[in-house]
Amino acid sequence: MLDMHLQGLDRAVASPTDHELALRYAALIRFDAKEPFLPSAVGYTIFRETGSSSSFPREIQLNENIAFAIEYAIWWDWDIGHLYELEHIWAYVDCDGVLVDTEASWHGGYNRMADGGGRPCLVDNRPALYSEPGKHAFAPSPDWLLDRRAKTVASCGRHAGRMGVHVTPLFAGIIRERGPLNNRLVHTYLERLRFEPSFDFSKEFDLREAVFVPWQQLREWIPPRVCAWVEHLRHTIPPNQRRVLRIAHRGASAYSRENSTEALRAAAELGADMVEIDIRATADEAPVVIHDSGLRRVYGIDGSVSDFSMNELRRMDTARGKIISFEEAAGLCRRLGLGLYLDLKELKPRSLPSLLETLDEYHYLQDTIFGSFRPDFLAHIKAERVDAQTSILFNAVNVDPVKLAQSIEADYVHPCWESRAAQPHRLLTPEWIAAVREADLGIVCWHEERPEEVAALKALGVDAICSDKPEILV
Repeated sequence: MLDMHLQGLDRAVASPTDHELALRYAALIRFDAKEPFLPSAVGYTIFRETGSSSSFPREIQLNENIAFAIEYAIWWDWDIGHLYELEHIWAYVDCDGVLVDTEASWHGGYNRMADGGGRPCLVDNRPALYSEPGKHAFAPSPDWLLDRRAKTVASCGRHAGRMGVHVTPLFAGIIRERGPLNNRLVHTYLERLRFEPSFDFSKEFDLREAVFVPWQQLREWIPPRVCAWVEHLRHTIPPNQRRVLRIAHRGASAYSRENSTEALRAAAELGADMVEIDIRATADEAPVVIHDSGLRRVYGIDGSVSDFSMNELRRMDTARGKIISFEEAAGLCRRLGLGLYLDLKELKPRSLPSLLETLDEYHYLQDTIFGSFRPDFLAHIKAERVDAQTSILFNAVNVDPVKLAQSIEADYVHPCWESRAAQPHRLLTPEWIAAVREADLGIVCWHEERPEEVAALKALGVDAICSDKPEILV
C-alpha cells in the first residue's frame, strides 16, 4: 500500500502561477524497459533571480537572457541500492517562454543536458532525458549510460539494496532510520527486486504524471515517508527472511592464503558482500593487512610487523606470497565491489589518519565497518568520524553487549563464541537478541563453516556472518 499512495503529502498550491509553470516545462524521461521504479512526487522551486538551491548543493545562476529557472526535485521511494531517491532537473526559460537550457543531476553532481551540437535536448519545449536503470541519474543520450553498463548491471544485480537506508547531507540528523537492522530490511526488500537492465529505453514517463508540490512541502514529507517504509518492512519481513551480510573471513581463506589478493578475489567470485581483513601498523606506522603480530606463521619470516617499514615489507619476496598494504587491499576490494570489515589489531597515531585518507580517496567509508576487541580504538574512530560504522568484538559470554556497545557508541556487537560452544547460536537467546535490537544494534557472528550452524544463525535474523567459505553464506 505504501508504494501506491502518497499519504500525508501536503498538496496545497500556494502560487497557481508557479504550479502551472512547473507543469508546463516538466520533463519527458525515458527509462529502461525493465525499470521497476518510477517517480511519484516532485518538489519544485521557481528562481527569478540567482540564488542557492535548498535541495541540492549548488547556486542557480541567472543572466540577462534567462527570465526564470525551475528546479525539479524528483522523488522516488526507491533506488535499486537504497531506500529513497532524490534526483534533480533544472530548466532555464527566456523572456519568450522558450526553454533555452537544461541541467540534471548525475551521481552527486550535475551536467548540461545537450546534444552533440550543444543544443538542449527538448521535445515540445520540454526537457527530454534518459534515466540510468535502477539508479536514475540523468543523461542526454543513452551513450552516457552504456558507458557505465558494467557498474549499472552490478548495482541492479548483486549489489541491489546494499546501501540500506540512504541519508544525504540534506537530511543528516533528520532522517534517523539508518541503522543495522533497517539496512538489512532494505537490503532484503531490494534484493527481491533486482533485475538485469535491458538498456532498451522504451519506457517513456511524463513527469506530469507525478504529484507536484512546492519543494518545502515535499521536504517536510520525506522524513516521515522514510520512517513509514521502515516500519512497513519491519512488520512484513520476519527475522528468518532477512538478508544476512556475507563476510569472507580474511578473504576466502579456506581456499587461498589469508589476507592475500588471491583470497580477496576468491571472496568476490564466491558471492561475498564484504571481506574481513586484519589491520596492523608497520615501523613507520603505515596500515598493513596481516593478522599476527609476527611474520613466521604466514610468511615464514622471523620478526614482527612493527620491526619493518612498509617499503621493507613490500620488498620482501617470500615463498608464501606478498604482504599487502591497506591501500592496495582497499583499491582491489573497491574494484571487486566488496565492502570492508576491518579487524583493527593495532592502531598507531599516524596509521588511523592514513586509513581514513584511503577510505576517503575511494569513497569507501559508507561501505566499511570498523571492528575491534579494543573499545578505545573504536571510540577514537567515532570521535574522528561520527558517521563511521563500528563493531565491538568480545569473547566473554557474560558481557552485557548493550552496555559495552553504548559506552563507545558502537553500531554492532560481535560475540566471538565460535570456540566456546559446539552450537554458538544457542548462546544467542531470545532475551539477548531482544535487548540488542531494542538498543538498535546490529549482530555480527564468526567465523562459521558448518552449513547447519549458518542456517541456525540466519534463522535468528543476525545481520552478518563471517566465514572462511563465503559460498556457504549464499
